[in-house]
Amino acid sequence: MSTTAANTTVANTTVAVDHIVAGLWDEQPALPARWLYDERGSKLFDEITRVPEYYPTRRETAILRDSARSIVAASGASTIVELGSGTSTKTRLLLDEVPVGATYAPVDVSAEVLSASATTLAGDYPGLEIVPIEADFTTAEVPMPTVAGRRLVAFLGGTIGNFDEDERTGFLARLAASLSPGDSFLLGTDLIKDTGRLTAAYNDKGGVTADFNRNVIEALRTQMRAEGLYADDFDHLARWNPTAHRIEMRLRARRDVNAYFPSLDRHWRLRQGAELLTEISVKFTRGMVAAEVEAAGFTVSDAWSDPFDDFLLTLCRKEPRMEPRPR
Repeated sequence: MSTTAANTTVANTTVAVDHIVAGLWDEQPALPARWLYDERGSKLFDEITRVPEYYPTRRETAILRDSARSIVAASGASTIVELGSGTSTKTRLLLDEVPVGATYAPVDVSAEVLSASATTLAGDYPGLEIVPIEADFTTAEVPMPTVAGRRLVAFLGGTIGNFDEDERTGFLARLAASLSPGDSFLLGTDLIKDTGRLTAAYNDKGGVTADFNRNVIEALRTQMRAEGLYADDFDHLARWNPTAHRIEMRLRARRDVNAYFPSLDRHWRLRQGAELLTEISVKFTRGMVAAEVEAAGFTVSDAWSDPFDDFLLTLCRKEPRMEPRPR
């Protein structure tokens, strides 16, 4: 049995106005990365994964192609939950290995992308139960379908690198709390490497990443009905921050920007040359990954990398809570 977004109840997400206020008007203006992934942004990111400079998707796909059967078998899962599912392209390699009658729950902030991908998957996997969930899992409880059997939560693409250290700690703790003992977590992380390759991946010559970055302005303008806010007034920047071992994506104002948000009754000003932080992408070592997931209550079961050692997939298991022995 398969289900599409058209006849599935999903948890609607609303515009996080408080996050906009906290970010845009900070001394160092910033926006949550979720604003990059409206319908157009999700499609642009799908294009990014195919540009020559952007290696993470190719490396992760290669790992999944070689190891998906081992991953699904090791998890023992009959349900796959994917956080930030987008178009679910890579996830098909996992879905190809699940038993007939299994469940797939894609979780994403974009209802349009969820609906389109669920409809396509329903046609391609007639024996798969598809339960789309529209939700922002980055700041609230991680949504989980109530199903029998073990669950495998997949968080692919190195997206966890969009969280700073405190956000990662909070996210991993919430995820662990939402899982049952025996459930598994598959985490994709981009590994630290040559700075030139890292920065090139976020500055492709075709300008797709620049369009993706500037699209956040269009998302703000349309969703918040902002006046005086135009994507063409910003340049795309992506730099390596060696101290925080992360890429920082920013928008630099080409002129003085004076925008008005009617729903907030507030003006937002950004002087020419000033920058707005739109996304971070933290890069990891194996030790960093293991330390963070174990601190949240997971045990690392196995890990897979590509021949170039560019990308890492780590399979973790939620362990039973150890109760203190009576004295």
